[in-house]
Amino acid sequence: MINVIGLGYIGLPTALMMASHGIEIVGTDCNKELIQTLNAGKTTFKEDGLDELFQDAVNTGIKFSTVYQETDTYIVTVPTPYDVFSKKIDAKYVQAAVKCVMEVCLKGSIIVIESTISPGTIDKHVRPLVEEKGFIIGQDINLVHAPERIIPGNMIYELLHNNRTIGADSREIGEKIKNFYSSFCQGEIVVTDICTAEMTKVIENTYRDINIAYANELAKICRSDNLDVYEIIRIANKHPRVNILSPGPGVGGHCISVDPWFLVGDYPGLANIILAARKINDSMPEFVLERIYDIMKETRITDVSRVGFYGLTYKENVDDMRESPTLQMLETMEKHLCGNLVKVYDPFIEIDIIPNQMHDLDEFLEAVDLVVLLVGHDEIKNNMDKLKDKVILDTRKICDLEGTYRL
Repeated sequence: MINVIGLGYIGLPTALMMASHGIEIVGTDCNKELIQTLNAGKTTFKEDGLDELFQDAVNTGIKFSTVYQETDTYIVTVPTPYDVFSKKIDAKYVQAAVKCVMEVCLKGSIIVIESTISPGTIDKHVRPLVEEKGFIIGQDINLVHAPERIIPGNMIYELLHNNRTIGADSREIGEKIKNFYSSFCQGEIVVTDICTAEMTKVIENTYRDINIAYANELAKICRSDNLDVYEIIRIANKHPRVNILSPGPGVGGHCISVDPWFLVGDYPGLANIILAARKINDSMPEFVLERIYDIMKETRITDVSRVGFYGLTYKENVDDMRESPTLQMLETMEKHLCGNLVKVYDPFIEIDIIPNQMHDLDEFLEAVDLVVLLVGHDEIKNNMDKLKDKVILDTRKICDLEGTYRL
């Protein structure tokens, strides 16, 4: 039996996928309300195919509990934030989970850290805990890193098809954990050492962050000379070895916007391009606010309450708001005492989390004159005709209506 620790955006789909493929699974989380919801037969976030996968897992016997289980295999999928000042990983949740596992685990147990961690985290923050407890690593407890590689909005497909990396101290343990993941993963599974697995996952997201930053910096450069960055990118991408991304309002989610900071924190003075990319992407919400201000002056819109932000999530067609550029913009506006004035709407966020949040598209559009498109949900793409009489700032390049402003 495998005890999956942490049932959030990564842990829950992973537990469900393994259970639906015949592995005995108990999912554990310290959030009692979350466990009650799952035991009541309901999922805790929206994702295509998740409800069906949940039902398959329930039918094959998955269980949910706040209690750590006495078993020999654990998969830890708890959050891994970073310290806002040092930029180093804050491993407190991983450490807490490992401590709890050690209270109940069987001799020879395997603890798989699936949470994204910075290179050296297991050596610095996990091994010492195990040794302080009196366990011998490799005999009493075996440590493994198997970083997740899925994205909200396409989780089920990516769990099945993405390649995976397993980092372990010994080939034997690595192959054993590989067999568990092979029960459902159709991609290639590479077995390597732990530090290599840690570094590999972090640099994957850092690579993406740097490429996004290049597009965002181009948007700023082109804006300074009133050039169309999208047309320039379109033409440049006709080169056979060029593939520039589209700029956007910022980088959200708990991967691309977080993982590069681990390298900045751990390798000061070396991660220079990475640091520059992070600064560029973190500056984009402020850049969008400046564009809004300029457009308001040009169109003579003086009432901030007639400005509407479409989209609260960090990407299209999901309900994940972690590190959302929209929330970053609202936080900045709050510092200037106007964050509670703009109207905000997102079809995927049903509960009120901020002032002036609306829950009907037509009512939202009726209440605003300037619509800022911050997320490309299918809903708005299919209703562009409703924006014909509005001033539009499109930060996602999804609107082709005449007169639309862009970054």
